[in-house]
Amino acid sequence: MKFSMIFLVSNILLLVTSPAFAKTVSPPAPIAPTPTPTPAPAPAPDYVNLTELLNVAGPFHTFLGYLESTKVLDTFQNQANNTEEGITIFVPKDSAFNSLKKPSLSKLKDDEIKQVILFHALPHFYSLSDFKNLSQTSLTPTFAGGDYTLNFTDDSGTVRINSGWSITKVTSAVHATNPVAIYQVDKVLLPEAIFGTDIPPAPAPAPTPEIAPAADSPTEKSADSKSSSPLASPDGSSAYKVLSYGIWSNIVLATCGVLVMFL
Repeated sequence: MKFSMIFLVSNILLLVTSPAFAKTVSPPAPIAPTPTPTPAPAPAPDYVNLTELLNVAGPFHTFLGYLESTKVLDTFQNQANNTEEGITIFVPKDSAFNSLKKPSLSKLKDDEIKQVILFHALPHFYSLSDFKNLSQTSLTPTFAGGDYTLNFTDDSGTVRINSGWSITKVTSAVHATNPVAIYQVDKVLLPEAIFGTDIPPAPAPAPTPEIAPAADSPTEKSADSKSSSPLASPDGSSAYKVLSYGIWSNIVLATCGVLVMFL
């Protein structure tokens, strides 16, 4: 009996210490956590080409020429595509530049012309509906900085811009998708900081031409001459008859007198 117990314990020890048994009773391997998927990067906004927009929507050739010659185009492009604020540009048509008589941009220095072009943009994107709130502020800064500010008013959806020298209005939206807004205006924005406050008066309206009196007709002249003549009478034919009758009466009387003398 004692031998059987020893044999049984020996077998149990051999079974427990054997590699096969250790392999079967080893703890399960830990389960690796499921990796969290990395979100896809947001698509980059479309690049806005200001030159292409102005060429297609024009005619804005004069304004675009100033943008390129002053290098302001690079500033506006960078603001449009590389900032979160966006940009708002007010673009005059070619006819607005052609109508400038006094003052003229041709007499300005290069840095002054650059300031005038910078004066036509705001360093923020504004939709048409935003101008209602913008009109509540007295002065709005432009890219030109400093005293180069604009004043906006919104009258039932009609947006007017006071540059300090003249008042113009937004006539249409060329492009109004964030981050770029381009609006057409009917006048060039001239800053008071360059041109001063001596605003030329509006031209006086042309005088109304006087209407010359109608010339007297020949019939009226002849009637006036007859009425002013001493021989004229209300009835010319009646006067002629009376005169003829008097002459014939005198002739008859003279003839009778001669006959009486010879009888």
